[in-house]
Amino acid sequence: MYEDFYKLSGNPFELNPDPDFYYASRGHSRAFAYLKYGIYQGDGFIVVTGEIGAGKTTMLRTLLQELDTDKILAGQLVSTHLDADDLLQSVCTAFGLPVKDIGKAGLLARFEAFLGELADAGRRALLVVDEAQNLTPRAMEELRMLSNFQRADRPLLQSFLVGQPELREILRTPAMTQLRQRVIASYHLGPMGRDETRAYVLHRLQCAGWKADPKIDEIVYNRLFEATGGLPRRINAVCNRLLLGAFMGRKHLIGEAELAETVSEMRAEIGPESRQVAPAPAPDGGPARPFMSAALMSRLERIEKNVAQAVDILQHLAPADARPVAPAAPAAPSPKGRPRFGARTGG
Repeated sequence: MYEDFYKLSGNPFELNPDPDFYYASRGHSRAFAYLKYGIYQGDGFIVVTGEIGAGKTTMLRTLLQELDTDKILAGQLVSTHLDADDLLQSVCTAFGLPVKDIGKAGLLARFEAFLGELADAGRRALLVVDEAQNLTPRAMEELRMLSNFQRADRPLLQSFLVGQPELREILRTPAMTQLRQRVIASYHLGPMGRDETRAYVLHRLQCAGWKADPKIDEIVYNRLFEATGGLPRRINAVCNRLLLGAFMGRKHLIGEAELAETVSEMRAEIGPESRQVAPAPAPDGGPARPFMSAALMSRLERIEKNVAQAVDILQHLAPADARPVAPAAPAAPSPKGRPRFGARTGG
């Protein structure tokens, strides 16, 4: 809705993970390096954890985009609320293998044969498990057992476990000792600092063709960091609403007052639980305490998605002469295929 008004090529703060808007902060760059190290090693487990909304899924999708598919075939588990009995079927499905009316022994034989065929073709399999903290201990053990498939002392399957901080606690339990011994690298992805929060916002705006309209006061970036704790998904939610509010008010300047009003509205929508004292500013570069809990943030995201869908429907149903008309301007370049600010080049 506001994209046309501000001459943007798309929504710069979409909540759905989009590799085209990936921002390589210090933490994300290091986590990314760990993942690439794991791919280079070709065996064992790589573990990356982070808070809800820290940007783990966007980073994963960026990595998967960059894989050499002539050498690596990646499969991703979409749903991880699985026990051991479901895990093998889900893994086979992730790699495109049929599973209907096949027992566990048959699935194991088929999966091992599939991995062998990949090896014969000079390729190997990479299993990416997002939200891995949802796996039961039995499912985790099943994953470990799948890593036993080998040829010439080289494993045929490598796994990335990505999840929330609880995953670290799960892996520390005695039941996970054998799996833990196969972890070759792990990294915890924290929130971005104050300066990176500013750079992140500018990066996403620039990917959408932003030409300093609306103009954003410098103080907004500091207050945004304090309100969101430097977590990308929270930043996206607040900035998306901030731009929507500015558009509705036909504003071309966003200042501290507009941000304060937006945050206040979002807290009111979430409910009384969120009426907390605003966090005190942290030292430059350090994380601030977020003003919303993970549960409340999840509720906020659902509200934002519902609002976005409703606006989109209304916009398409409205008569053409009733829709807001943006001043004529050349089309802004699409983020597809553009060099990304802060992105890496090469391997």
